[in-house]
Amino acid sequence: MLSLDDLQLLEAVRATGSLSRAAERLGKAASTVSYAARQLEDRLDALLFDRAGYRIALTPAGLLLVEQGAQMHAQARRLTERVKQVARGWESELRIATDELANIEALLPLVADFDALHSGVRLRFAHEVLGGTWEALLDQRADLVVAATNEPPAMAHLQWFALAQLEWVFAVAPRHPLAQAPQPLAMEAITAHRAVVVADTSRLGLSRSYGVQTHQERLAMPSMRAKIAAQVAGLGVGWLPLEKVRHHLERGTLVALPTQDPREPNLLFVGWHSHRAGPALQWWVDKLRDPRLVPPLLHAND
Repeated sequence: MLSLDDLQLLEAVRATGSLSRAAERLGKAASTVSYAARQLEDRLDALLFDRAGYRIALTPAGLLLVEQGAQMHAQARRLTERVKQVARGWESELRIATDELANIEALLPLVADFDALHSGVRLRFAHEVLGGTWEALLDQRADLVVAATNEPPAMAHLQWFALAQLEWVFAVAPRHPLAQAPQPLAMEAITAHRAVVVADTSRLGLSRSYGVQTHQERLAMPSMRAKIAAQVAGLGVGWLPLEKVRHHLERGTLVALPTQDPREPNLLFVGWHSHRAGPALQWWVDKLRDPRLVPPLLHAND
């Protein structure tokens, strides 16, 4: 088996081109380093050092050994650190699913703070939409969900708290025909035009959409940002989060229109599996309770 001393010897020879200078670099006698080099070759039954020239060099086999060996030792070191952390109660990995409404960039400062704990816990983030966010918990694709919409589902060991209230506005591009229609808009007038929706990522249940009638033509977009862009481009109509389009309303690139059937605000939730709540999960839950996180998490990020 390749030891750390073996790797240090190979690296010193590669860097200095001399056994004597490698010995100086390692703080060892030249005879000791020369003996160790031959012992390593004998043990592996491979020629690792090219001694033919003025400078000693590593053979292709030696170069492969030092490069791959260093990677293996680094992996072994990381594995050892993670095993120690898990033995102390830390999770090996924490999977966080954010609803697509949330700006994941707002969580990056928390990632930096979490890194400072040196927990060894790997973080894995994913985006979900509508029913897919809660379903990520149910399907065990996530340990923690952020900004999940609608009421928490019936689920064993589920804990949650309300994160924020999300206000909606019905908006269209100023050149869209609905902008000149009689107001407040009737449902019949709205359904005569294509609705822009964000595709639900639910895999187990029925996908959902809001403010859209069964027979209304739809343009499905992969994200809220894309939905907003499509409506600014006049490609359809629909409800949009007020805080995410406030700047469009102020610039006039979108026009808010009153409707006969206003949309009620949504509560957004944080949810997690209580029976799997290790120190990492609890740390994130505590941080997400900070109300100062809500504005950057839910407001426009462009």
